[in-house]
Amino acid sequence: MASSSSNQYATVEIKEEEYPYPTNLSAASFISVKLSGRDKYAIWKTQMICLLKSHDMFGFIDGTLKSPQTDVSGKEKVDDHHTHRLWTRSDALVKGWILGSLTEETLMYVLNCLTDKFQQQTKMNFTAKDVWDELQTIYGPPKLQTTSGLVGLPQRFEDKQEEKRRAGIHQLFYQALVGVRAYVIDLILSNGEVTVIDKITNNGNTALHVAIGATKKADLLQKLLEKTPENTQLLDLRNSDGSTLLHVAAIVGNTQAADILVGRNPDLLFAKDNEGHTPLAIALSNMHTETAQHLLQHIGNDLEMGTLFSGSGGDELLVTAISSKDFRLACDLLGRYKTLHGDTVLMAIALNFPRELNMLEEFSRTGILHSKIESAVVIASDYTVEKCGTRVGKFISLFYVGIYWILKLLPLILKMLRWPYIKERVRTHLDAILLLASVCDLIRFRNDPMCYHLYYMNPLYEAIRQNSYDVVEYILSYFPDALTSANEEGHNIIQYAVINRSENIYNMLYQMGEHKNIYRTIKDPSRNNLLHLAARLAPSNKLNLISGAALQIQRELQWFKEVERFVCPLNIIQRNSFDETPQMVFTREHKDLVIEGEKWMKATAESYTITAALIVTVVFAAAITVPGGNNQDTGLPVFTSNTAFTIFAISDAISLFAAVTSLLTFLSVLTARFAEQDFLFKLPTKLIIGLATLFISTTSMIVAFGSTLYIVFGQRNSRILIPIVVLTCLPIISFVTLQFRLIIDLMSATYGRSIFGKKRDDTF
Repeated sequence: MASSSSNQYATVEIKEEEYPYPTNLSAASFISVKLSGRDKYAIWKTQMICLLKSHDMFGFIDGTLKSPQTDVSGKEKVDDHHTHRLWTRSDALVKGWILGSLTEETLMYVLNCLTDKFQQQTKMNFTAKDVWDELQTIYGPPKLQTTSGLVGLPQRFEDKQEEKRRAGIHQLFYQALVGVRAYVIDLILSNGEVTVIDKITNNGNTALHVAIGATKKADLLQKLLEKTPENTQLLDLRNSDGSTLLHVAAIVGNTQAADILVGRNPDLLFAKDNEGHTPLAIALSNMHTETAQHLLQHIGNDLEMGTLFSGSGGDELLVTAISSKDFRLACDLLGRYKTLHGDTVLMAIALNFPRELNMLEEFSRTGILHSKIESAVVIASDYTVEKCGTRVGKFISLFYVGIYWILKLLPLILKMLRWPYIKERVRTHLDAILLLASVCDLIRFRNDPMCYHLYYMNPLYEAIRQNSYDVVEYILSYFPDALTSANEEGHNIIQYAVINRSENIYNMLYQMGEHKNIYRTIKDPSRNNLLHLAARLAPSNKLNLISGAALQIQRELQWFKEVERFVCPLNIIQRNSFDETPQMVFTREHKDLVIEGEKWMKATAESYTITAALIVTVVFAAAITVPGGNNQDTGLPVFTSNTAFTIFAISDAISLFAAVTSLLTFLSVLTARFAEQDFLFKLPTKLIIGLATLFISTTSMIVAFGSTLYIVFGQRNSRILIPIVVLTCLPIISFVTLQFRLIIDLMSATYGRSIFGKKRDDTF
């Protein structure tokens, strides 16, 4: 009995070794890639096979370890029952490894497929091999198709060679077209293996596509078009992007090719690529305005224009033309376009309107200032004759007349000189004005007055944000109701101008007599008056236009003081919904900027303090050790009577006194209190004095050093004066180039003309 029992246990151990069950293994740490699709199947399969083979469990999926069979009578022996239980346990472990390495979506899909296949709704009676085979079917590589039970043969070697030969011909043909080698092109076409309509590139370009895109020679295109097979429709020649030949001409700006193609088939004008773009839209988006102008000229009657401008397509074309800064072409488009479908066109004008003309550009517009110049000359001449007598007055009057004619002829002189930049700027500005007026006319005469705001509201506020004076002026003149409008945040136009620091718009609105008093007291939904809005921190894009945090806080104070003079005195102490006065808002909003301004001012003062101290040391030492030494009998300098020595003495004294002044000024900056209001005048004034005296000191020091060189080396050779002068000018010019701009900015911001200009009480 003992022996029999031991044999039974030995049999169980053998069966357990045949069906291993490694419970101490974490399959998740072994399988790093979860199966989510066909692209991950190869990596996942490799890792899973390695896992199964490393633990002698690969037989559960390749079919070698099958389920134990029952005998014919259907009764299982005890050993067979125990063996089946062991096999089922190990098979379930393998099945768990496989299912656990799938993503949630993959797992649900595979389980649904297996459930439908085995028609089991409650039990998972499928094995690990069933799961493995199902994954192979779904995500494995596709099997070769068979014919009559045989696997299809690969392409024959001869076919591959023929394919390579034709690819080589296509490549040679492409290179010949790009290089415009006419002999090679004629040779390839004469063989008859390739035609001009064959697709010779990977993206489906024909020889005609390549020729139009690679070169702008019209004779090559004409020659290729002549070799086009009969019954070939140019409209049908498209590449993989759906681009016709005219699309390619529009992409590269091949105007001659566009004219030739439209002459052969006008329907190409209205063909659309895969993205729905016409050749005209493509030419505009690629900023080929000349090509777009030619395409537009080929569009004749209103029916064709209606086809091109169907729906909101006209708006898109206009926006594209405006974005490319070709306002003249946009005017031509608008002349053919009869209806606007929204505010996109006017918004594009507001975003892309050119900057205002400067004085020189204004002079180039013939006759623009004639009347003002003439009246000024007449008044000045009469006043001179009256005050200075007839003879002297007539002489000075002739001088005034000369100035008048010079100024009057200046635009003509500029045109004769053909200044390209000025001429182009003036033309662009005039075209933009004409387009703006035309769009406003179209909005006003084609729409109901109750709908005007749908077209001008957003563009108006965008123009205010852009500080575009002309756009705002025209919109307000065409649509006066915009004066009382408000945006989504409840701000009217002057409030929005103050928020965005648009000084041109503020100056214009300030002069409106009938609305001026309303703007003084009006409040936004948060009960902020105009001074509260001026107390806010300016947008970053406006602050970044000003160099240095100190000048930025100065500009913010100038805005606050300007609006403070504009509003009613009661508004200065009024509180908003947050119980804050304007001054409280300003302090809170500009706290960080004041700190940055203090850091910038101190860093600048420290740098210049070191420079001024070095100059003081150098020029003081030069003053007590004069060049040439002193006379032993009298103690006077040897070169006292020399002119160069006099220049040295004066320059050295000026440099010393200026450097000491600069040093003391910068030291006072370092010890200042840096309050908000000090950034308006007090601190900038100190910085201006310090920089100006430092510039004078540096210049005088260089002159003194040059005089010393001439005294020592130039007494017998006067030609040495030339290199001394040149070398003396070099550091002075460097200082002016690198640092003098800061002085100019400070003086202009502090004492220059106000950005708010001259205020008037004229009615708008």
